Amino acid sequence: MKFTLLILSLFASSALAKEKMNVLFIISDDLTATALSCYGNTVCKTPNIDRLAAQGTRFTRAYCQGTYCGPSRASFMSGYYPHAIKMLGYGSPRPAIGDRATWAQHFKNSGYYSARVSKIFHMGVPIGIEKGTDGPDDPASWTERFNSQGPEWRAPGDGETLENNPDGKKPGPVGGNTFVVVEADGDDLAHSDGKTAKKAAELIQTHKNEPFFLGVGFVRPHVPFVAPRKDYKDFLPYNKMVLPEKVDGDWDDIPKQGINYKTSKNMKMDLRRQKKAVGGYYASVVYMDRMVGQVLDSLTKSGLDDKTIVIFTSDHGYHLGEHDFWAKVSLHDESAAIPLIIRLPGKKPAVCHSLVELLDLYPTLSNLCGLEVPSRLQGKDISPVFDNPKHEVRDAAFSVNGKGFLLREHDWAYIQYGEDGNKGIELFDMNKDPKQYTNLATDPKHAGTVTRFRKKMTAKLKEIRTNDLGLKY
Repeated sequence: MKFTLLILSLFASSALAKEKMNVLFIISDDLTATALSCYGNTVCKTPNIDRLAAQGTRFTRAYCQGTYCGPSRASFMSGYYPHAIKMLGYGSPRPAIGDRATWAQHFKNSGYYSARVSKIFHMGVPIGIEKGTDGPDDPASWTERFNSQGPEWRAPGDGETLENNPDGKKPGPVGGNTFVVVEADGDDLAHSDGKTAKKAAELIQTHKNEPFFLGVGFVRPHVPFVAPRKDYKDFLPYNKMVLPEKVDGDWDDIPKQGINYKTSKNMKMDLRRQKKAVGGYYASVVYMDRMVGQVLDSLTKSGLDDKTIVIFTSDHGYHLGEHDFWAKVSLHDESAAIPLIIRLPGKKPAVCHSLVELLDLYPTLSNLCGLEVPSRLQGKDISPVFDNPKHEVRDAAFSVNGKGFLLREHDWAYIQYGEDGNKGIELFDMNKDPKQYTNLATDPKHAGTVTRFRKKMTAKLKEIRTNDLGLKY
């Protein structure tokens, strides 16, 4: 009898080990970690993302590999750094990787139902969302794919164009990749992210009896800042919004290449408009957070919490007036750092301070789900941190923006413009100067540190271009 019970116990353990874990990958667009209450924001409340953080591992030093949508998404979905696949624009990685499997495709090839809802690879916002088109998506990655069309800046409500509208003569909101705030009429389903949450919940219910890889892409808080009216209540009147500290001469020691493409000056945004931009961004975050909650609730209702690894992140960060910079692209921490939360069934909640990259998701999730981890992948398997949050994955994170390169260590942030740094260098002591106000690159006291980073950057770029793709660099 005891022998029979032992056999049954071993059989049950074996069956559990072979049971495929689901993957629910939730990604927000243009989200800075500093807008989330679980990362310390006291104005913008994000209870649903906070709930996930309280149940999973929250990473405090996660970095994207491209500080704008196109290269970032092509990178983490393909498993290669942007310069390896020559993707600094807004296309698909497919021409560079050939028949190699993307992250989602690897799961699809391993017997998973693979689907995306809205923006996973690059997709133009707002125009692509208005039209409901695929953008440079990768059809081979998915069993099914769904777009979430929405009105964007055309949504009925009270709207204002904040960017390049100093005299207020533009009638209400205007289209394009522009700072626009719309306090929108209608409910959640009037907008793209509401439709995305609903479709994701339906797919979880429909496919609960088979292993799935589900990519859920929310487009907020990407401009235009459009959200239902109720999501603005905590941020009105806008003049109570607090802007980051403004330091006289802040740009004086920054190379020309380091001045971000959107600034308070070139956007012609006065303090009133800047404060409204922050309020509009936060309202978009609150709306997105509520939609994340709907997806998480559907997972619970389907009985899949213990069978599903949940990831929440963003494609890159975002400036909200720090250094008088706005939006993405900059290689400073506001733009290069990202929120990253991973909830793994059976693991204790934790906070991890190791330097990790979005590129690590492909190999890590493959390993955690018992799939082969392709040796060609350029990210690292970070799964040891779920048993030991103090585990150090790497000594530096790497990111690019088309003009420059970032190496981010725990103590230092090093940015060089041009492959040999001939267009300028930035060096910041992140312990003494975490907001990156004082560039030490030309200080003779730190010449040795600059030399060390130059050599390290040269080695990193060589490593990135040493791969199996067969491309000419």
